[in-house]
Amino acid sequence: MDIFSFTTHFSDEQSCREHFKGERDKLGVICHRCGHDQHYWIKSRWSYECKACRSRTSLRSGTIMQDSNLSFLVWYKTMFLMSVTKKGFSSKEIQKQLGLKRYEPVWAMVHKLRKAMGNRDSRYTLEGMIEMDEGYFTVESTEIEKNKGKRGRGAAGKQNVAVMAESTPLEDLETGKKERQCRYFKAKVLKGHSSQEVDHVLQSSIDEQSIVFSDQSTSYVNIADYIELHITEKSNKQTTNETLKWVHITISNAKRTFLGNYHKIKGKYLQLYLDEFVYKLNRRYFGDKLFDRLVIANITAYD
Repeated sequence: MDIFSFTTHFSDEQSCREHFKGERDKLGVICHRCGHDQHYWIKSRWSYECKACRSRTSLRSGTIMQDSNLSFLVWYKTMFLMSVTKKGFSSKEIQKQLGLKRYEPVWAMVHKLRKAMGNRDSRYTLEGMIEMDEGYFTVESTEIEKNKGKRGRGAAGKQNVAVMAESTPLEDLETGKKERQCRYFKAKVLKGHSSQEVDHVLQSSIDEQSIVFSDQSTSYVNIADYIELHITEKSNKQTTNETLKWVHITISNAKRTFLGNYHKIKGKYLQLYLDEFVYKLNRRYFGDKLFDRLVIANITAYD
């Protein structure tokens, strides 16, 4: 959706409210008190009333917009900005584009939307043939961490992230050229470098019938216990460029995006930025439908 289409469809608060209600009606409303799924619509209150217990649910209730004082129009403009480009905008830039005086509500809104993106993708697991490796992302570090001077794993200002990609090997029968075709991705911040941490992430992200390709890191010693087959190769340039091609392209693109748009990211918020990057990467062919998918992610964030 370009800016002209957006302003045509969502010119004021009323048009945004009506669109949001329409999308929520399609998904259905569940009563927070009794669990009933049949409601009356009270237009004067912009609320749903349960036919069973008469409890009321506001249009925002149960969505990522719950308890927010920002208007529907501001939320919709923000969702448009976050979906219109694959690189994204910083909260400061979104504040500027919206013309709002206070930064804190914008920052909170953007992070809530990133969380909704992550929640949406967490519903799905990767399957088939999967590349897996770790990337070290630059994060803001304290002066104490910097003074420790640790290098390599656990170094100050570096956070390791497990990146996974559905990747199918293809071979041209005429030329013999081999390539890898990618589908969906996941990226999870690791709390440490232990095999137990990797096992936990893998179990929640990958279907047990999958085949995983990785290097020979000691953190991956238990992977074979949770999947159908684990294939390892010694870490070298060929492994990076062929076997783990899409994982390393993704890591490189994510680092470039974060450095160019956000400059410094605190470690505790890195997962939210990864959630936004991967959400849009997994929907890279959605085109103007990405905005509508983000509205749905907003509505179903707490389901």
